[in-house]
Amino acid sequence: MKKLELALLVGGKSNEREISLKSGAEVQKALNPERYQIQVYDLKTDLQRLVAEAPQIDVALIILHGRYGEDGTVQGLLELLGIPYQGSKVLGSAIAINKRLSKELYRKEGLPVARDRVIRRGEAFDLPASAVGLGFPLVVKPCEEGSSIGIRIVKNEEDLPKAVQEALALDKEVLLEEYVQGREITVGVLGNSTLEALPLVEIIPSKDYEFFDYEAKYKEKASREICPAEVPEEIARRAKEYALRAHKALQLRGYSRTDMIFRDNEIFLLETNTIPGMTRTSLFPQAAQAAGLTFSALLDRLIELALEK
Repeated sequence: MKKLELALLVGGKSNEREISLKSGAEVQKALNPERYQIQVYDLKTDLQRLVAEAPQIDVALIILHGRYGEDGTVQGLLELLGIPYQGSKVLGSAIAINKRLSKELYRKEGLPVARDRVIRRGEAFDLPASAVGLGFPLVVKPCEEGSSIGIRIVKNEEDLPKAVQEALALDKEVLLEEYVQGREITVGVLGNSTLEALPLVEIIPSKDYEFFDYEAKYKEKASREICPAEVPEEIARRAKEYALRAHKALQLRGYSRTDMIFRDNEIFLLETNTIPGMTRTSLFPQAAQAAGLTFSALLDRLIELALEK
């Protein structure tokens, strides 16, 4: 059987560059060398080479996070070059990376989300008035950053201006969001026309962290994950249903991972990731493993989905 010429896209220019490089190295090791002829492209330095070599490429595996990788930018380039790729197309990628747009579509779909207000760079805003109805603590989020970059839990009005200015330095739109205290879970979805919700993962940051922030995500032993999550059966059923509905509402393809908080009998959607972390111990591969897919088999499945007509 002829090997597929596979372009492994890593690195890039976002604030999540180092995570992408680490994930890409693990993916490269896990890909079956009997099935794939792998060429690695760091999109910070190898963009011209990718364009030049496009006619020889059968499929691309995008292991990029954040801007220029998860936002529809590289997806548009691959569409122009005629290279199939895993995951969501331009529209779904661009929508899902924006937390404000995602929440608007969640609401239209009838999915539960925390209350919020939007602040935009360059527009006048009254912070105390913006926080009315949300209460303290509240969460400050740049709309288009990933890996919890720029997210702050603000406990009082005095600390709010600094958190907002820091977030506006990263993004032109910032969400002020009601703080929902509860247990954090995440649900993966896999498939194109036929979708499967994977087993839930619960994320438990150590007592040193208020929430699953950037360091808690990537520092060794900073957090603990339980898969399948030990939650009531009804919560698991509803969380899977919500993840499937979010995937469809955002016009996604191939795979996604929707993060949620649940407390008592309530579930609140936080965001949906179109290119989830992809090391062996990342959340999506853990859920796939619980569903019977090894890391290598998961990558094969994503590539199969990329090549589906």
